[in-house]
Amino acid sequence: MTMATFYHEGGFPPEERLDWPAIIPLIGPAAAAVARYDAMLASIPNPRVLLSLLTTQEAVLSSRIEGIEATTSEVLEFEAGGDAESLERRADIGEVLNYRRAMRRAERMLQELPLCQRVVREAHRVLLSGVRGEGKSPGEYRRVPNWIGPPGCAVEEATFVPIGAAKLPTAMSGWERYIQGDAPDRLVQLAVLHAEFEALHPFLDGNGRLGRMLAPLFLSQCGLISEPMFYISAYFETRRAAYYEGLLAVSRDDDWTGWCRFFLEAVRVQAEESLARARGILDLYEDMKGRVADVTRSQYAIHTLDCIFEHQVFNSASFAADAGIPARTARRLLAKLVEHDVLRVLRPSSGRRGAILMFPDLLNVAEGEGCVLTVTGVPQADLTDIFSVLWPPNRRGGHR
Repeated sequence: MTMATFYHEGGFPPEERLDWPAIIPLIGPAAAAVARYDAMLASIPNPRVLLSLLTTQEAVLSSRIEGIEATTSEVLEFEAGGDAESLERRADIGEVLNYRRAMRRAERMLQELPLCQRVVREAHRVLLSGVRGEGKSPGEYRRVPNWIGPPGCAVEEATFVPIGAAKLPTAMSGWERYIQGDAPDRLVQLAVLHAEFEALHPFLDGNGRLGRMLAPLFLSQCGLISEPMFYISAYFETRRAAYYEGLLAVSRDDDWTGWCRFFLEAVRVQAEESLARARGILDLYEDMKGRVADVTRSQYAIHTLDCIFEHQVFNSASFAADAGIPARTARRLLAKLVEHDVLRVLRPSSGRRGAILMFPDLLNVAEGEGCVLTVTGVPQADLTDIFSVLWPPNRRGGHR
């Protein structure tokens, strides 16, 4: 029987035991990649609009590491009024949506507070509210022992046993002091605080997702990125075994150096990938300005473009309000965009429900793990009467 690894009491913080000559060669490339990505962020006039799809992808991939199987396309369609294929998948989608809500709540709090236990506990409360983890003390540190291993295993069969509940408040206070203290390098500091948070495992559920959420929040607080928009989970999701082994080796082997090297490489790779996707999205936005203006010939062309970049899959019935465009004008603009293949119909209108539309060019640019559309849309041959496809009769001005 494999012996469980126990939390490394007395082993945090580890700076004096880090093998800096082995770490330093990875710091420069990672920092340079983050700086290039941040320069792109700073050049985008409305990054939260243009990069909103990447934020959803991060929520999906971070959740997938924990066994939550919703895809990006499912989340987007559900938000637009689509149906989940099962109650289980609906629950998965709810967890992903909560991830985004928790991230937004933490961002708002950081406008007035430093990254601290109060922010972490409130983000956890939002993360678990109204979903499967709501019975596991949202926003409260655990008061009982827990351990990590196969489902239903006894502590003797566990892979890892975190710090005892009685020692947890003191340990979290030390973790908080480490965040707010000076460090030889901020990226190494981030690697250490992430590993320590996962090792402490302060909550009964949601620790992994919350720990990965710390990356953009910390980078933003330190001024390494101008917006808390950094997407690290794709690297961990595709290298899940190495990710878990690196975290485990911190407590089992005191191998903070190996963990920091793994984490720095993750930062470099994901900064480069995020930069490439952000450039692709920005280039598409610039290209679409002229195309949407030509197709719509409307003063609301930019309003329309911003709305479909922010809501890549959306409901035709809510488009006017979301875009701030008069309803009659909005209907005409959407019909033109569908007619000219800028938008595609995923689900025609039915009863009182508007159609669900998608912006395929943006989804293709941002496509990666977790963003594979499984629907093909309505064939063009079925769009002879575009207005009947997009809106119920009463929304077209006809009979009820």
